[in-house]
Amino acid sequence: MITLNVNGSTFDTDTAPETPLLYVLRNEMELNGAKFGCGLGQCGACTVLADGHPIFSCLTPIAVLAGREVTTLEGLGSIDNPGPVQKAFIDEQAAQCGYCIPGMIMRAHALLLQNSAPDETTIRAALEPSLCRCGTHMRILRAVHRASEGFQQQTSAAGEPSQ
Repeated sequence: MITLNVNGSTFDTDTAPETPLLYVLRNEMELNGAKFGCGLGQCGACTVLADGHPIFSCLTPIAVLAGREVTTLEGLGSIDNPGPVQKAFIDEQAAQCGYCIPGMIMRAHALLLQNSAPDETTIRAALEPSLCRCGTHMRILRAVHRASEGFQQQTSAAGEPSQ
């Protein structure tokens, strides 16, 4: 039995320890934000956060995640109350087909946790592992810039210096 901490809740699974997290998220937990794209860690559609850092859930065996905090797209907000990055992507209409967007949002969120005021070069580098074939790259970049403004306001309100 492996206990996972996903979006602040514990989940026990008796799935084989080498099973990729993506399968547990989608098939057992019914968290479908992370997408199966390539299964090789080359497209980023399956990206989730482990202790605030982006990982490819299609490659990460559940055994290495015991005791770590996993955050999925669903853990950032809801339809009625989207998180700042989700809202920025909606406001900028950054999705076309939308398949890559969950991974992009997770990578952007991880970046903004580390650096609430990234420049465009930093944003591009953070999003580089995620592929988008639709061509909404400029909207995606605008969405991350917009979300960074929200993160800066949050850190200012909390009395924390922005980076």
